[in-house]
Amino acid sequence: MECNCCPFECRVDRISQFGVCGAPDKFKIASIMAHFWEEPCLSGTRGSGTVFFSHCNASCLFCQNYQISQLHKGKIYQDEQFITTCQKFIETSGVHNLNLVSPTHYTARLIKVLPRLKKKISVPIIWNSNGYEKETFIKKLEGLVDIFLPDFKYFDNALAVRCSHLPDYFHYASRAIGAMKKIVNKPVFNQEGIMQRGLIIRHLILPGHGEDSKKILTWIAKNLGTKTYISLMAQYYPAYRAHEIPELNRRLTLEEYKDVEDCFLELGFQNGFCQELDANSPEYTPEF
Repeated sequence: MECNCCPFECRVDRISQFGVCGAPDKFKIASIMAHFWEEPCLSGTRGSGTVFFSHCNASCLFCQNYQISQLHKGKIYQDEQFITTCQKFIETSGVHNLNLVSPTHYTARLIKVLPRLKKKISVPIIWNSNGYEKETFIKKLEGLVDIFLPDFKYFDNALAVRCSHLPDYFHYASRAIGAMKKIVNKPVFNQEGIMQRGLIIRHLILPGHGEDSKKILTWIAKNLGTKTYISLMAQYYPAYRAHEIPELNRRLTLEEYKDVEDCFLELGFQNGFCQELDANSPEYTPEF
């Protein structure tokens, strides 16, 4: 079967030929673990049950998880093994949710597997993606995914190509995130304050590109509303090949972060998460 589940539409079989992501036709997973550094309403007190998929359809030069996204560290899982492993992990760990990290390039397979998995677990399923997705495939996740946690990386498509090799990023991400919003509608939280259903849009502020961040926030406010949950991330540090882009070969300054945060407040957003600058440390990045 030809793969067309992301905007690249490589149309390869992922057995004898591999596409942009380089992923095989089976699930490849680097780690399944309780993660305590997601947004508070996701990590809670028992952690978010993160499934870190190997490979990625993006090629971010500054990727903090490059060992799995670009160097492809991981283990192959057959469908039944994936379901059983996730079920046992949820039952034994007590985590608040099952958090699928970088799932986009496995969308077609997950659409077939998630109905069976949902019957075996009682926690919400999170779709934690880079936002470079096809609206048509996002719509197929209705009833299968409870929480969408997409990145909204770039407004400027030239910047998206330069930093992440993602052509027409804004075109695809804006439509995909709009579809996510329609699927989950209003957010739902349990008595512990843990999100059970909803959308949280993440935006990583890049050094020297605060104006692009402001354009993203302005678009969200105008098109998705100021009640949308936003996670403004300060955790950038120059990882992997970031040194190849001069302005990205440093950490974010407090002034740069505050400038974007002020825009967030001026636009009237009512719900959001902010990070301290000390989040820009490798110690918060899982080891693979």
